[in-house]
Amino acid sequence: MPSASRHRAAIGFIFVTCALDVVAMGIVIPVLPPLIEEFAGSTARAGMINGVFVALWAGMQFVASPVIGSLSDRYGRRPVILLSGVGLTLDYALMALAPNLWWLALGRIVAGVTSSSFTAAYAYMADITAPEKRAKAYGLIGAAFSGGFVAGPLLGGVLGEVSPRFPFWVAAGLGAATFLYGFFILPESLPKERRAAFDWKKANPLGSFQLLKSHPELLSLASVLFLYYLAHQVLQNVFVLYTGYRYGWTPRDVGWNLMAVGVGAIIVQALLVKPIVARFGERGALLTGLVCGATGFAIYGLAPTGLMFWSALPIFALMNLVGPGVNGMMSKRVSPSEQGRLQGANSSNMAVAGLIGPLLFTSVFAASIRGQGSWHQPGAAPYLAGMLLLVAFLLACRIPRARPKTATTPA
Repeated sequence: MPSASRHRAAIGFIFVTCALDVVAMGIVIPVLPPLIEEFAGSTARAGMINGVFVALWAGMQFVASPVIGSLSDRYGRRPVILLSGVGLTLDYALMALAPNLWWLALGRIVAGVTSSSFTAAYAYMADITAPEKRAKAYGLIGAAFSGGFVAGPLLGGVLGEVSPRFPFWVAAGLGAATFLYGFFILPESLPKERRAAFDWKKANPLGSFQLLKSHPELLSLASVLFLYYLAHQVLQNVFVLYTGYRYGWTPRDVGWNLMAVGVGAIIVQALLVKPIVARFGERGALLTGLVCGATGFAIYGLAPTGLMFWSALPIFALMNLVGPGVNGMMSKRVSPSEQGRLQGANSSNMAVAGLIGPLLFTSVFAASIRGQGSWHQPGAAPYLAGMLLLVAFLLACRIPRARPKTATTPA
């Protein structure tokens, strides 16, 4: 077990490395589509190719996350996290030099694999944090993600004015900084006696779901998490189209709103998770987050004006209680040697939602605005997201609290 100072340094590293990795990913968001268009030759073809790249990234997350999680259970968290820093550095450098679309596609595949190391980061926090404090720890990681997604695209837009490829070099530099910082600062969190043997039958998406099936409450929580991830896809896939169609928002309007969403997420995850979990428990935080998320989506769908849409932000921000609450509850239901495998299964869960969500919500949005007759409901996609969260709420209501598992070998 690391000393108190090393322990604090380790927590700081996990926070910083997650933030830097997400900033690096966010930096390329504004410049990747124009670079694709440069190779594709037309905006329409670029849009299709960008969709394929998104699916490639999500597909690699689905396949690689259980493997990365199981490797961290076998060899420790530190080598997996450090190797990811090296992989991300090389990947962004590759995309900065990419001479054609095939090289960019290869870069998205590598990014999907190396980004799967977030499973090891979550498992690391479970290793060094008492079970009753894990929700707060996961909230800090969530705050790092939110901060990175706010800062990354803004920074990428500024850097992209210099050159479309310059942000990729900056992202590579951030990856290198993460590796060097971790190499000198990060201690190992998983003692050798708590490590599990690596088994390819378990280290794959289907095998990882066997862990979720090993406990009925774990499977229910995974279902809640899937519905949450799926509902969240509405923001990524129809937010810009919806606000532009209904309120006439410009990219600048969307940017300000997304920044406010990110700031709200940071406030909730960094400052409110701890007191809410202390007062109501992880289950209470989870249920509160689901109700607030469903309410926020309902207001998004109903809002006749952009101002009313903005008014939903304080309520919607509390949806960020879901992640820390459900992850804290799930981590108590597996042994220390299975934390990486659990997070790998959760990442695969998210990847599946990322593959289904774009088609689901864009189809619903297209159908909702197609005609001007009796069924012209542009808010249908947010309504659907809210309904998914209500179903998740009903599932979560049936799940009792659990005591932490202490076994050091897989059940």
